[in-house]
Amino acid sequence: MLYLVGIIITFFLTFLLLGKNNKTSADKILFFWLLFIGFHLFLYYLVFSEKYLQYPYFLGVNIPLPLLHGPFLYLYTASVTNQLKHWKINILHFIPFIISCLSILDFFILSSEEKKLVFENQGQGYEVISLIIYITVFCSGIFYVIWSLLLLRNRKKNILNQFSYSEKINLKWLRILIYGIGLIWVFVILGNDKLLFSTVVFYVIFIGYFGINQVGIFTKKVTIIENDIIISKAIEPSFNNKIIEENKPNKYLKSGLNQEAATEIHELLKTTMDREQLYINPELTLLELAQTLKVHPNNLSQVINTFEGKNFYDYVNSKRVELFLKLVVIPDNKKYTILSLAYECGFNSKSSFNKYFKKMINLTPTEYLNSLKEK
Repeated sequence: MLYLVGIIITFFLTFLLLGKNNKTSADKILFFWLLFIGFHLFLYYLVFSEKYLQYPYFLGVNIPLPLLHGPFLYLYTASVTNQLKHWKINILHFIPFIISCLSILDFFILSSEEKKLVFENQGQGYEVISLIIYITVFCSGIFYVIWSLLLLRNRKKNILNQFSYSEKINLKWLRILIYGIGLIWVFVILGNDKLLFSTVVFYVIFIGYFGINQVGIFTKKVTIIENDIIISKAIEPSFNNKIIEENKPNKYLKSGLNQEAATEIHELLKTTMDREQLYINPELTLLELAQTLKVHPNNLSQVINTFEGKNFYDYVNSKRVELFLKLVVIPDNKKYTILSLAYECGFNSKSSFNKYFKKMINLTPTEYLNSLKEK
């Protein structure tokens, strides 16, 4: 009964995805992934209910199917985190599945009675190829789970270089998604099919709920290619990305930004941030700051990392804490709560303010205020 429920839910979710407006590439990948998961559950249900004898043409189809789930996990993770490569490259992920299908092609062309005989004799005559496919499935699962986690780690690092806030950019659900399929692969290794497919049913519910309701990691429309922000309308930098000369410092060699231009950008950054207090915008992004300064975002990110020794997230939030420290000691501000002052400085949640304040000052805001009273 559980497997039937899983099959129904899976195909219901694919139906919802099919009718979803403004489908993203992640939605399309999830659609096909759920379609294959539903079909895989259906094939297992035939075996579990011993109805496979009524549909012998389905026998063997389930053998290479596990080789699809790793690539779909990777492609979905890459798409959601804006790291998806060209479709021609993505096709390569499905080569092991195609080779596995071709390797048991002679089984597929057997008659129904011959297929039943092979199945009832535990795959007699196909032991070697079955073992090879099993090892490939095992390696595929481990490889794609690790690769997907690396994508997630890379995206988290880039988020801190591009955004001054992280509350709306929640990747925890995607991490749980990856861990979930990792758990499923453990059951594949243990060979416990009942536990395996029962877990798959609950996994489907999870990816359906979070995947379909995920509106996008980034609320602002930017395209990220090779870890850099490329805006839809080209920015004309005021410093023109000057080409480096051979005798300039090596740390600017990759970007073509020389020491003089970098120093100029840094001075402009400090002056503008102090004068206009752009950091009080709770949703300030690297792109918006670069547009204000009229410099390329890649160069701005490099300057912040090099001269300030911080990523964009830490740089902006340190400015917010500095402003809070100035405001909190003004006598007229004692009528305001700590949180209201934090909001005034650009923080958009109590948790993010407390977390970053503690990171920078080594005291909670309350502890810091109490220390002021003792002086």
